[in-house]
Amino acid sequence: MKRKAKAIVVDDHPLMAQATLQLLAQMDRIEAAGIARNGEEAIRLCEAETPDLVLLDYQLPDLSGTQVAEQLKAAHPQLRIIIFTGVDVSDLLPCLLSNLISGIISKGVNESTLKHIVACVLDNHVVLPQSLLHQLKSASNADVAELLLSEEEVLLMTLIIKGDTYEKIAEQMYISKRSVDNYLRRIYEKLGVQTRAQAIEKFVQGPQYNS
Repeated sequence: MKRKAKAIVVDDHPLMAQATLQLLAQMDRIEAAGIARNGEEAIRLCEAETPDLVLLDYQLPDLSGTQVAEQLKAAHPQLRIIIFTGVDVSDLLPCLLSNLISGIISKGVNESTLKHIVACVLDNHVVLPQSLLHQLKSASNADVAELLLSEEEVLLMTLIIKGDTYEKIAEQMYISKRSVDNYLRRIYEKLGVQTRAQAIEKFVQGPQYNS
């Protein structure tokens, strides 16, 4: 029997979070593993449960959905994240381009569509709104390059160029040394390089980040 995908919901609205978790639990391939009410709880819950899928509210009381997604993917590279939002999603294009998230769901979506989107993401597809598809089609290669690195990744590269050690970088960014290594691996992949020296050279040629 195929292992079920473990999923958690991150939402500070208790009724919405519980309803979403119950909906996921109705899917044969999903094991509903719990709810987090904010970004810090989400990070701790992911450490404890090591889920395969996170439905993440974009607007949380302590951290933005993007910040939480960055930290979760740095610690768990194989994790699939779906942003759950009721606001404009145009600024989430960099997250899709950098493989940070696997999908975006509107909070007004019906149950059937939500289940279909979750199923598609579990099958390694990326699901995005039509508005973002139009934005992606109109983006030039230069636009895409500017969106490659997130703010956190830019900060990490800046600290490396400054000469800080990985331990000091971890301390300043409030992450673990292991997360620094994971960030660097993703940066290398995005910039198409294999070494720290190559990453620094390409970074200083910039812009390679979300301005």
